Amino acid sequence: MKKITGALTAVVTPFETDGNVDVKALKKLVQFQIKNGIAGIVPCGSTGEAATLTLEEYRLVVETVVKEVAGQVYVIAGATHNDTSRAIELSIIAKKAGADGLLHATPYYNKPTLTGLIAHYKAIAANANLPIILYNVPGRTGLNLTSDMTLTLAKEISHVVGIKEASANIVQIMDVIKRAPTDFSILSGDDAFTFSIMALGGHGIISVAANEIPKEIAALTTAALEGDWKKARKIHYEWLDLMHINFIESNPQPVKTALFLMGKIKEVFRLPLVPMQDKSKETLKKVLKGHNLT
Repeated sequence: MKKITGALTAVVTPFETDGNVDVKALKKLVQFQIKNGIAGIVPCGSTGEAATLTLEEYRLVVETVVKEVAGQVYVIAGATHNDTSRAIELSIIAKKAGADGLLHATPYYNKPTLTGLIAHYKAIAANANLPIILYNVPGRTGLNLTSDMTLTLAKEISHVVGIKEASANIVQIMDVIKRAPTDFSILSGDDAFTFSIMALGGHGIISVAANEIPKEIAALTTAALEGDWKKARKIHYEWLDLMHINFIESNPQPVKTALFLMGKIKEVFRLPLVPMQDKSKETLKKVLKGHNLT
């Protein structure tokens, strides 16, 4: 796999009113992303409510995305689990479905040591044999990948080719950028940090906001990669309110609600996620209306 750069979308998983995966809506979402310049699709992450998908649903979502993409952009399948054997199982399913790579957060709840993390990722790499992007999201996992830990994993495991950084620790991210191998991708895991991370030498974003505005997020990363910081900065500030409002409640509640209001999916969540509170929803509506998205 070539070095991963640009904007990749952490795509939501749309559901039918009966709770089943809405395959038709998912296909349309993928086409919406591709037509608007996205470099890759990341199904079955936290934005895709992966924690509540059955194995069969997981297979269905990844296979649907891979078939719809048809080789036009990368498919990096989320395959996180805190049980290494289940993480391997998900990774193998993703590989058989045709995914180009895997996104793996650190095992949540277990909070393994660095030695445990190396063993975890080595086992996944040995069994799935796909490129792995680490996902550092301590707010969800309870474990922060320090820069030393990230670089050790990259050194010890050849399959580890990048990191999605959602720690919001700019000093830590700078250290990874400074010391990482040249072929290692550092991707923002938070839309609001994309401009800053890329200005410091990062390579792109795995984006929530791209579900709503793929063209604009793709344009921001392209401008940054080309060194057009004036254009990148303009896009960043123009859409910063949307980037923030997507986290007014737990992701993906706001972004799925926004997509519903935009007429792209049904307003259906998997418990324990529920519809947004009325006050939050009204605030979201104002932001969307302000950008002519509804």
